Amino acid sequence: MSVALGRVTPAVFRHLQVPLQVVLYAGLFIFAQQLVAWWHIPLPANLVGMLLLLALIVCRVVPLHWVRAGARWLLAEMLLFFVPAVVAVVNYPHLMMVEGWRICLVIALSTLMVLGATAWVVDNVYRFEVAREQRRMTDND
Repeated sequence: MSVALGRVTPAVFRHLQVPLQVVLYAGLFIFAQQLVAWWHIPLPANLVGMLLLLALIVCRVVPLHWVRAGARWLLAEMLLFFVPAVVAVVNYPHLMMVEGWRICLVIALSTLMVLGATAWVVDNVYRFEVAREQRRMTDND
């Protein structure tokens, strides 16, 4: 009996891993909403929830492998989260005819700004890591 349970249990946990992690994210978001409401934090609850999750991971309260599969699933299914926005655009064609060029311009500029900021951060972190590794190498010599 224990041999049969030993084979079934990991499969059950594998199938429940992603839903449980998504429930963890939802619970953390609800908790963050309550924190924002109680403490009148001038930040959106999703940002507060991400910061809480980051703090829990950095402090090793929540191991990274506990949340990795759920995060990968959510990123893989991200396109579904944009379907309501596409439906809204289809429902208001006159908005796209009148203001479409402005909307596209804002989307293009904001995308370029995000790409530029990301490149700048990655470049600075890379330089910091290289300098730190060089200091470590010179300290060991």
